[in-house]
Amino acid sequence: MAYPIAFQLYSSRLFPPVTDHLPILKAMGYDAIEPWPPAYEDDPAAFRRHLDDAGLGCFGFHMPLAGLISEPNRYIEIAQILGARYLIPPFVPKEERRNTTDFWRCIGEDLATGAERAGRYGLRVAWHNHDFEYQPLDDGSRPIEHILGTGDDTVGFEIDCGWVKRAGVDPASELELYAARIIAIQTKDLASPATEEDDGWTATGDGVIDWPELAPLFRQTAADHIVTEHDNPSDWQRFAERSIRYLREIGL
Repeated sequence: MAYPIAFQLYSSRLFPPVTDHLPILKAMGYDAIEPWPPAYEDDPAAFRRHLDDAGLGCFGFHMPLAGLISEPNRYIEIAQILGARYLIPPFVPKEERRNTTDFWRCIGEDLATGAERAGRYGLRVAWHNHDFEYQPLDDGSRPIEHILGTGDDTVGFEIDCGWVKRAGVDPASELELYAARIIAIQTKDLASPATEEDDGWTATGDGVIDWPELAPLFRQTAADHIVTEHDNPSDWQRFAERSIRYLREIGL
């Protein structure tokens, strides 16, 4: 059975207005989009109307971690308006990061608090990784271990395979380690080493990640959808079309 596939709208942010992209994505075969905050925050209801008009869903959306802490009810309401299941904080700014287990454990506690509140409304909170979560701390542990904690599955995980690979870690090991926590899989791909074009990212299937090898591991996770993303494509439509076509070709 094929996974529903969503497109992360951050990928086409440099070619506004992103609402014009929705019918194009639908025609390519996408089932949903995953928006980042500027796309929906000003008027979530209007954004939902654009989705409905295009025939697209919204499984989850990226949101500021600070919003989960200080304005949880606002983002819960946005989730309800958009019809989303997942609230996904994706980042800690570099200037705010601390190289200590306590700091990252506190991030995990904030996520768990938000997850408990969201759970009352049938929603889930999930973390989205970059590469910094995989840089070892002084004690040899990794931030991701403290963010997700141990034994508490209230906080889910949207794994970004491209950033895992860029951190020098094998995505297969992380798919296996966090299988029960993974609610969505981002199939971001890396271009060949030393590639400078498009910041070294490329369409899914055009890069160095062995997706046919990883695909069986997808099925062993709790993920219920896939998300395509590219941080800086020079041609967003080419990226979007090639990525979904490749994923379908390999049976995802």
